[in-house]
Amino acid sequence: MIALYYLYFFLIALPLLLVLTFLTCVTVIAGTTLGNGSWWGYYPAMIWARLFCILSLVRVTVKGRENIDKHTSYVFVANHQGAYDIFSIYGYLGHNFKWMMKKSLRKIMLVGYTCQRCGHIFVDRSSPSAVRRTIETAEMRLRDGMSLVVFPEGARTFTGKMGPFKKGAYQLALEFHLPLVPVTIDGSFKVMPRTTMLPRPGHIILTIHKPIAPPASEADRTEVIEQTRRAIESALPA
Repeated sequence: MIALYYLYFFLIALPLLLVLTFLTCVTVIAGTTLGNGSWWGYYPAMIWARLFCILSLVRVTVKGRENIDKHTSYVFVANHQGAYDIFSIYGYLGHNFKWMMKKSLRKIMLVGYTCQRCGHIFVDRSSPSAVRRTIETAEMRLRDGMSLVVFPEGARTFTGKMGPFKKGAYQLALEFHLPLVPVTIDGSFKVMPRTTMLPRPGHIILTIHKPIAPPASEADRTEVIEQTRRAIESALPA
């Protein structure tokens, strides 16, 4: 069965996805050049991500979308199981947002430039002044209901289990007084874990939890991190 899937993937899905990715990049670049970067920086990529899942034979189910308001800015924090986390959140979260991503991703040909045009935030930790510029960029982006999505683990898991959460997303929530929304991703590790280059058909479940108040001070940050972590774990298999 898996052999038939890979035959389909290489002969049909992959060529279509490459063309789709190129067309999406061109559309985003052209659209953001003309204006309304908030719209063009999100919706074409949302459609691209959904088609990526559909063509890969990956089904995505969303639970808890009623917990969020599309007119409110949030910091979404999600566990990071595999490569299809990006497609499932981009395609199915249902809330306009910007990614907080590694600075090195800017170097990916065409895709990196498209992410820059979308207004996604590249994290530069090379110096204190660079970190401050990153925060200032985030402050400009998080307006008029715009939100931020962060993987607080920083990288995909090797085992399927969550790693330690870094404090960056929580510091932003503290500085900008934004509620945190835990998002559980379940099933992505089976679709395409970090240890493989090819996907498998599967089912990903996104669970959007109720917002959690941002830390009132740096002293409260550890407790809020644990709150979001417990919420994410609550929707994962034991």
